[in-house]
Amino acid sequence: MPNLSLWTPRVLSILRLITALLFMQHGLMKLFDFPGPQPGAPDPLPPILMAAAWLEVIGGGLIAVGLFTRIVAFVCSGQMAVAYIVAHGSQGFWPALNQGELAIMFCFVFLYLVFAGGGAWSIDAQVRKRP
Repeated sequence: MPNLSLWTPRVLSILRLITALLFMQHGLMKLFDFPGPQPGAPDPLPPILMAAAWLEVIGGGLIAVGLFTRIVAFVCSGQMAVAYIVAHGSQGFWPALNQGELAIMFCFVFLYLVFAGGGAWSIDAQVRKRP
């Protein structure tokens, strides 16, 4: 299957897009109850969750289109590391029991994007192609 490696930049773009849209959904749920309210989120949101929600919406949007991917992914990875430590890790060690699997997954996918970039189908890639 040597031809699969030819698809790596495109599949990276798909991974980036899907991850970013799922990430944005968490912020939209906190801010606008779309597509529904965030389960367990207090109303009104405390300032730390308000900041997290805006990072999720704006950061997720930038990552989705592949603009400033590496920098934004670094910030979002850090946000998810802090979210895990503060909201999940304090409830026990095992991610499957403290409901922190998604925070860990986002953290490490975003960390991967810091190193891999946005892929072939990103604004970053289009800007690099210009003379």
